[in-house]
Amino acid sequence: MGTATLKLFDLTGRTALVTGGSRGLGLQLAEALGDAGARLMLTSRKAADLEESARHLAGRGVEARWVAADASDPAEIARVCAAAKSQLGTIDILVNNAGATWGAPAEDYPLEAWDKVVNLNLRSVFLFSQIVARDSMIPARRGRIIVTASIAGLGGNPPGFEMIAYNASKGGVVNLVRALAGEWGEHGITVNALAPGFFPSKMTKGVLERVGVDALAARAPLRRLGDDNDLKGAALLFASDAGKHITGQVLAVDGGVSCIHS
Repeated sequence: MGTATLKLFDLTGRTALVTGGSRGLGLQLAEALGDAGARLMLTSRKAADLEESARHLAGRGVEARWVAADASDPAEIARVCAAAKSQLGTIDILVNNAGATWGAPAEDYPLEAWDKVVNLNLRSVFLFSQIVARDSMIPARRGRIIVTASIAGLGGNPPGFEMIAYNASKGGVVNLVRALAGEWGEHGITVNALAPGFFPSKMTKGVLERVGVDALAARAPLRRLGDDNDLKGAALLFASDAGKHITGQVLAVDGGVSCIHS
């Protein structure tokens, strides 16, 4: 690939706020942005996890700061955004990755569980996007917002997958991305979503143990689950000048599951 084309993916001088960035998919996305030159602010609930992740990224030559906060609390979201802007300046890239799930039959689903999942997976995405767009991206006339959705937001589940609030919240995220893209395009802001299939993580550990890695992999045309690098290229496309004419899109990174089960 020529130098001019590679330069389209260069994030040198850009700043990025990554929620849920201390482990799993969030850390993988942080690695991708940091390796491309972005300066990072990570946030999640646990300071110890964030400290460990910052050390890990430093070992890759990536500058990463962090602030521990509960992304389900609007006041905490405002505090994180203020800290990110104070320490990094204008936020160029926002990665909304923080999320949770809760398994229970729909007919018995606790309201407490519904509120926990929807508040973190959907409301926090809107609030982070609102604040960062208002305070950084709209004044700068440019910005990249990336949301971690899920193929669970593109349809229902096979029998035995009882996570109604997760499906509903990720479905909401998909249309939130489209609506924000429509509103904020005039400000030079792109808003896109990644929709991962099954990736090994703390969140999916229970399902992987119950259903089995081989059984889940067999559902995908590529006959595999996602690995630590499978989201990075797509994220970099959405975050960089290479994707400046892409907005309102949801890209499934799922080994082909959604193309045969939609």
